[in-house]
Amino acid sequence: MGNALLITGAPGAGKTTMIRAVIAELPVRAGGFVTEEIRDGGERVGFQVSALDGRAGILAHVKAVKGPRVGRYHVDVPTFEDVGVAALEAATSEADLIVVDEIGKMELCSPRFIQALEGALASKKPLLGTILQAPHPWLDALKRRPTVELYRLTERNREDLKDALLARLQTEVRA
Repeated sequence: MGNALLITGAPGAGKTTMIRAVIAELPVRAGGFVTEEIRDGGERVGFQVSALDGRAGILAHVKAVKGPRVGRYHVDVPTFEDVGVAALEAATSEADLIVVDEIGKMELCSPRFIQALEGALASKKPLLGTILQAPHPWLDALKRRPTVELYRLTERNREDLKDALLARLQTEVRA
């Protein structure tokens, strides 16, 4: 069994909502970060990164002019590192459960993120995260690691998946 439980699914499937629902029901100290859409008039214009300790910043935005480009967005790597990567590093040393939402193309723009993620995976602490569903060489290799358990979220399996993740993490956190 792996110590990293990664949820994948289509954009908008509810992966971040699932992460929040699961950690809300676990009586453990969770640390790390989540990413959420920024919308303007119903249109997605960017992504916010929020550390579980309350710090937040803009991960990527359509109006940004600096940083690596991923699709329509420019990624603000320094802000991501100050908020998300710092939260991941702190969680690896201090938390009972490491949360990484998301492991995707934008996050991979930061070499420090890759290093922090590798450190979190090597820590053997339970890690709950989300990962890009689309093919990507580095991410596909990560999904195949023996320490990773991959869960596909769909509209039909939402409740069953939540129960399965809770049961699995309760076992992992007690170990």
